[in-house]
Amino acid sequence: MQELAATPELDYNSETYKDAYSRINAVVIEGEQEAKDNYIHLAQLLPEQQEELHRLSKMENRHKKGFQACGNNLSVTPDMEFAREFFAKLHRNFQDALAQDKLVTCLLIQSLIIESFAISAYNIYIPVADPFARKITEGVVKDEYTHLNFGEVWLKEHFEESKAELEEANRQNLPIVWQMLNQVEKDAHTLGMEKDALVEDFMIAYGEALSNIGFTTREIMRMSAYGLTAH
Repeated sequence: MQELAATPELDYNSETYKDAYSRINAVVIEGEQEAKDNYIHLAQLLPEQQEELHRLSKMENRHKKGFQACGNNLSVTPDMEFAREFFAKLHRNFQDALAQDKLVTCLLIQSLIIESFAISAYNIYIPVADPFARKITEGVVKDEYTHLNFGEVWLKEHFEESKAELEEANRQNLPIVWQMLNQVEKDAHTLGMEKDALVEDFMIAYGEALSNIGFTTREIMRMSAYGLTAH
């Protein structure tokens, strides 16, 4: 409790807070937009799961609207140009994989990396959020766990034939996560979110997902190290 008492109160209406919030809020809005689009694209590769994927896509759209409302509540205009640039590498890698019908790579990027990234960011944000945003974000997190589960279930069922592609996709995409975290470290700190906590929470969520699919602890440690070399 001592540590909590020492935390300075965040001034949600200060110019410094709002400036940082304009980028972080844009990142979560764009993240939900990416997810919405990605689930629609995945439906092309998984026609038998089309109904479920369209349902997930609609859910992501609701989340996006919720986070837009969070920005409006603080009278902040999200910096969408920053956010599109922020997601550019993952976006490009997803589109490249989609063009090559690499379903496993697409699932790793959307269902494991982006969802784990979102879950960790929202979990760290909730305790320091303004009351309006906290309520919205708590509702979103509950949904995100079901999205993570969609990719996990499919990949677990097809683990043996997917394993090599998953390892390769991890090698290509995990280092991008550390670059992304470095990019928002300063703004996240202004909002009361520490990078070390974000990294730790992401690694736990991502590691649990890999474990649920069928990777051993040793394999997960090796795969996680790809991110840390760029950290």
